[in-house]
Amino acid sequence: MSAAAPTTTPESTTTPGVQHGAGAHSDGGWGLVPVQTRSERFTSTDPAAFPDVTGREVDWKLSPVARLRALIDGDLDGSPYAYLARETPGATVEWIDRADPRVGTAGTPEDKAAANAWSSAEKVLSVTLDGDEPSAITIGRSSLDREPRAGHTLIHAKANSQAMVVLRNTGAAHLVENVEIVVDEGAHLTVVTLQEWDDDAVHLASHHARIGRDAQLKHFVVSLGGSVVRVNPSAHLAEQGADAELYGVYFADAGQHLEQQVYVHHDAPKTRSRVNYKGALQGAGARTVWIGDVLIARTAPGTDSYEQNRNLVLSEGTRADSIPNLEIETGDIEGAGHASATGRFDDEHLFYLQSRGISEHEARRLVVLGFLVEVIQKIGDADLQTRLVDAIEAELAAGEATSIETVA
Repeated sequence: MSAAAPTTTPESTTTPGVQHGAGAHSDGGWGLVPVQTRSERFTSTDPAAFPDVTGREVDWKLSPVARLRALIDGDLDGSPYAYLARETPGATVEWIDRADPRVGTAGTPEDKAAANAWSSAEKVLSVTLDGDEPSAITIGRSSLDREPRAGHTLIHAKANSQAMVVLRNTGAAHLVENVEIVVDEGAHLTVVTLQEWDDDAVHLASHHARIGRDAQLKHFVVSLGGSVVRVNPSAHLAEQGADAELYGVYFADAGQHLEQQVYVHHDAPKTRSRVNYKGALQGAGARTVWIGDVLIARTAPGTDSYEQNRNLVLSEGTRADSIPNLEIETGDIEGAGHASATGRFDDEHLFYLQSRGISEHEARRLVVLGFLVEVIQKIGDADLQTRLVDAIEAELAAGEATSIETVA
C-alpha cells in the first residue's frame, strides 16, 4: 500500500539531537532543558526522527514509561479494527487511505509514541459532519485485543455544521492513536472521548485540533477505566474568532495512572479558550497528571484565555501532579489566567451533612458528585450525562469497598 512520506519540522533536519526544541548543552547532555516556547517543540510523523525515550524528557518524565514501552517504539498492528457506529443524518464514517490529502491537516505528532501510531496505521477512520441540521454520531470500540495496536481517526466538521461526536472506548486494549479534529469556518463541534477500558488496558492518545474562523470546538476527556491512560489534546486556534473549550473529568483508583497534557495555541486575533479539568483520586497508588500549556502568540491580539485544574484527594497513598503554564507574546489581550489546586476531602463538609441526618456514605457521594458534575453537565446530552454520573458513582463505591476489605 502506498503511504504518505513522513514529514518533519525544520528542527528535525537541521538540528541533530534536538528533543522537543531543547538541545543538550547546559543540561550536561541529558536532554532536560525545557522548551522556551511551546510552539517550538519538535514534530514529525516519523518515529525514527525522535530520540529514544528514557523517561527524563519533559513530556515523559511524569509517565510510567516502562509500562508504555511497547507502544512508544515497538511494532504495532495498524490494520482496521471493528467498531460500532450509531449515526444521524449529516454524519458519515468510513475508512480512508492514510495518503488521503485530508490526513495531517489538523496537526503533527509531538512525541515518539504518536509518531509510531501515525506511521503504523494502515487506514484512517474518517468521520465527516455536514448539513444544515444538528447531527450526532457515537463510535464504540469494545473488541480490541491486548496486542499493541495503532489507530488514527479524522473528524471533520464542515463549514457551519453543528454536531456531536462521542468516541466510546470499552473492553481490553493496548492502543496508541492519533485523533485529528478539523473544525471549518462557522462550525460548532462537540467531541467527547470516553475511556471506560478494562482494568488492565493501556491507552495513549494524541488529539490534534484545528479550529477555523468563527468556529467553536467543545472537547471532553472522560477517563475512568484502564491501567494507564494518557490523552493529550491540543487545540490550534488558527483563524480569527476561533473558540475552544477543553474539559476533562477523571477518577483514578488504586494503582491507576491517568494523565492529560493539554495545549492551547492562540494563533489568530480575537480568539477565546477555556480549559477546565477536574479529577478525584482514591486508593493506594492512584496517580493523576495534568499539564496545561497555553500560548498566546504575537499574531493573536484580543485573546481571551483561562485554564484551571482541580483535584480532590479521597484517601491516603495517592498523588496528583498539576502544572499550568501560560506564555504571552503580546500585550494586546482581553485576559489570560490560570489556576491549579489539589486538596483533601473536606471533613467539615462531611460533618455538616452528617449533622443533618445524612449518612457518611451518602455525604461522601454528594460531595464527590458535586465536585465532578460541574464539568459533566457542560456536555449537553442528558442521557450521556446520566450514564457518566452513574459510572462515577460506581467508581466511588468500588473504591470504598476496596478500602473496607483492606482495613478488614
